[in-house]
Amino acid sequence: MYSTTTHSISVEVQPAYLDQESDPANNRYFWAYHVSIKNEGSREVQLISRYWHIVDEQGRIQEVRGEGVVGEQPLLVPGATFEYTSGCPLSTPSGIMSGSYQMVNNEGEALEVVIPAFSLDIPGQSAALN
Repeated sequence: MYSTTTHSISVEVQPAYLDQESDPANNRYFWAYHVSIKNEGSREVQLISRYWHIVDEQGRIQEVRGEGVVGEQPLLVPGATFEYTSGCPLSTPSGIMSGSYQMVNNEGEALEVVIPAFSLDIPGQSAALN
């Protein structure tokens, strides 16, 4: 599990390699990642958009930006948690993801919340430096 807290918003990520969705013979490797976002602050916040920085083991970079997560822009009152699962395909058996959520609190203040960097590695293989 990978975790970090920014602006009293904690983000935990648990990646998992999906063998049944992967096809190494055709350079297709797939991971799911489960994210838990908890508002540990005293103001409600809404997740507006996301940014992902994805690097495969050959150093190729993908950047993904978009509204919300999994089609939602969740509102988190103090103490609330929002969880979702998504996925990431790569053409190499290893990579790393990091990023941020753009949020706004109930006073209109924009907040950038860090998503911790997490490794995408096939179980049983040596981790590669990305």
